[in-house]
Amino acid sequence: MTQATTEARQRAILARLERFSRFTDSNIGIPFTRFRIGTEAIVGLVPVVGDLAGLAMSGYVLLEAQRAGADKALKRQMLRDVAIDFVGGLVPVVGDAFDAIYKANTRNTRLLKGYLDKQLNPEPPPASFPWNMLIGLSVLFALIIGGLALLF
Repeated sequence: MTQATTEARQRAILARLERFSRFTDSNIGIPFTRFRIGTEAIVGLVPVVGDLAGLAMSGYVLLEAQRAGADKALKRQMLRDVAIDFVGGLVPVVGDAFDAIYKANTRNTRLLKGYLDKQLNPEPPPASFPWNMLIGLSVLFALIIGGLALLF
């Protein structure tokens, strides 16, 4: 697979995940506030079954991370976010508010985006030492010192 194909595939994965995380975490605006909730918070209102559905939705983000070629450390971090979201959502009453605030899918999409950006845009190699300039300035300095020595 060529670099361009891989990059296009990873960008497509990110685009899908950004739409998905917006749908699950912030597609519904609460009137008269800046706060937004998502479908996962609404589904999570159904005890246990809603939390399992939210867990399944979060699993999709992990599946896409696997497809994108994320490393094990990133997937562990993403899995930790999913577990925190799931366990926090199981707490009666408070768990529903936690689901609306924690937004694990958005967190994990950002993590994957940061990882893929590093993969697609690696840091340029450090600039080499300017030997030509050093040699040129040394010769110029030697000529100036030599010229001054001849004058005095």
